Amino acid sequence: MKWKLTAVAAGLAFALTSGVAGIAKASGELNLFNWGNYTNPELITKFEAETGIKVIITDYDDNDSALAKVKVGGHGFDMVVPSSNYVPIWIKEGLLLEARPDQMSNFKNLEEIWQDVDWDPGRHYTVPWQWGSVGIMLDTAVYSGDINTSSIIFDPPAELVGKINVAPEMADVVGMALRYIGSEPCTLDKAALKKARDLLINAKTKWLSMEYGVIEKIAGGDLAASLYWNGASFRARLQNPNVHFGYPKEGYSLWMDSVAILKDAKNVENAKTFMNFIMVPENAALISAFARYANGVKGSVPFMPEDMATAPEVVIPPEFLKSGHFVPSCEPEAQGYYTAIWTELQK
Repeated sequence: MKWKLTAVAAGLAFALTSGVAGIAKASGELNLFNWGNYTNPELITKFEAETGIKVIITDYDDNDSALAKVKVGGHGFDMVVPSSNYVPIWIKEGLLLEARPDQMSNFKNLEEIWQDVDWDPGRHYTVPWQWGSVGIMLDTAVYSGDINTSSIIFDPPAELVGKINVAPEMADVVGMALRYIGSEPCTLDKAALKKARDLLINAKTKWLSMEYGVIEKIAGGDLAASLYWNGASFRARLQNPNVHFGYPKEGYSLWMDSVAILKDAKNVENAKTFMNFIMVPENAALISAFARYANGVKGSVPFMPEDMATAPEVVIPPEFLKSGHFVPSCEPEAQGYYTAIWTELQK
């Protein structure tokens, strides 16, 4: 299907649903491999109490390191939470179990726009965890100019030089650079790729860091801006009202992280139970209430904190809808160019 952001935005207008299926008591454990600072402890406590399954969580920082760790084998994980542009890679590598969540009792609770997606047609492998956008997290007490432009990262004003962080996610960073110069992610145009490479190399001299886990740093004034995720920006604003989130008019990325069961999982039935569990509106709301992103489950909004219903980081302003695009999964040749640029940028 061809994704349109207007349809995605419409998905935020959740309607309360009923008829949640019960969860049968089980036993044993479940090993979840997930992004750091992304799993609500209350969700896990509730799941353990309702099912009798003990959950063990291991964190990772980025898509590439998670993929590499699982490919090596001997990891002991049952579930992983890859981003939408990485799901096809996991499937192609034969790392995921075709668990058929589309046949689970609570699948009906998913918003229709998330029931059949490009990265997992028909949802044979994955269940939505959360979705959001990549934009500009900015301390407006430091800089009061236009926040809705990626020039803040790639050609920053003097007030921000040396105070900028960039989340080290290759697809997000290179993709946004390509959009900034008027090209598109996954392009094979060597001139455009060189231009994006030069832009990034030059811009890096004006950055302070490339790291994750910077919510407290920007809220506390140690950073002034970052290329980062909307939910994290929301959490930073709750600590510091001067922190705002911008949607680059040159184009910004959308993403969805989804839960999948690994093909070599030892606790498959427990993993399927967890998949079905997080498609219950109240449980999906717990996921969102912690990390502050939308989740894709109908009827979850009434169970979320009230401030999420109108938060500009969660509900994309209409004027910026057309600028958002889901991150594509690049072909190997384009991925090779990305990797070459990224390797040089990391030096």
